[in-house]
Amino acid sequence: MNIEHLRAFLEVAATGSFQLAAEKMHITQSTTSARIKTLEDRLNQSLFIRKRKGIELTSAGHHLHRHALTAVCSWERARQEIALPDEMTGVFSLGIQLNHWDLIAPAWLNYMQQKAPEISTRVISDYSEPLMRMLRDGLLDMAILYAPQQRPNLTVKKFMDEDIILVSTRDEGLETISGTGYVFVDWGDNFQAEHNLAFPEVSLPRLSVGLGPIGLSHILKHGGSGYFLKNMVLTLLEQGQLYCIEDAPDFKLTTYLAYPEEPQDLSLQTTAISGLKKVADSLNEMES
Repeated sequence: MNIEHLRAFLEVAATGSFQLAAEKMHITQSTTSARIKTLEDRLNQSLFIRKRKGIELTSAGHHLHRHALTAVCSWERARQEIALPDEMTGVFSLGIQLNHWDLIAPAWLNYMQQKAPEISTRVISDYSEPLMRMLRDGLLDMAILYAPQQRPNLTVKKFMDEDIILVSTRDEGLETISGTGYVFVDWGDNFQAEHNLAFPEVSLPRLSVGLGPIGLSHILKHGGSGYFLKNMVLTLLEQGQLYCIEDAPDFKLTTYLAYPEEPQDLSLQTTAISGLKKVADSLNEMES
């Protein structure tokens, strides 16, 4: 049985659509359908029920789902471990939401090198949806996300809450939010909704970016203002390169930690989580 057929099955099950699954796998819809048909022929069972509202798993599809997850994850684990140098005994991969790379990755990697020097560690940075997909497919052992989706066999817990504050390169008041130098940073759907409620009169900013570091680099170079993670700008505030807009509302950003309920190596997973907790504690101390 081809592992790519199982990937197609998992993607259709996750999206409820052959078309969406094909787009996410970067293949044609006909190829996706052919892979599912091959699976159904091999198993002599229908795996999906086609309905007006989408596609649902049949009873056979539900039974296959758990085994497909195990097979795909085991295959990815085998591919990674076969490529390891002789002195390494295993690999652990962490996915981090793009805006948190600089805040988390260096400290966590240093912790892992001290506590598990025989383990090869990888960090991948991306948006929440692709990270969840990689986690499901066994390409990641753990991920830090903004908007996790509840998936079978995955544990999702709150990682930490962080403050998002309004800062400017000029010592000014709340009027900066409607100025030409204001940069809107997309910190996720919740932030967008709360931002719109707090500033209903503010029109669409001239510049919107999806990454905090890009927005921060822009205002430092050209002048301006924007909402950023407090930990991202603390040093710049202390150095006088940025000013905090005191009368502006602050927002909260919640990040989540997701990982398999039944990991390949429970001891290694525990070590990784301990390292992340230390990083979170350090960031919380900096904010307070």
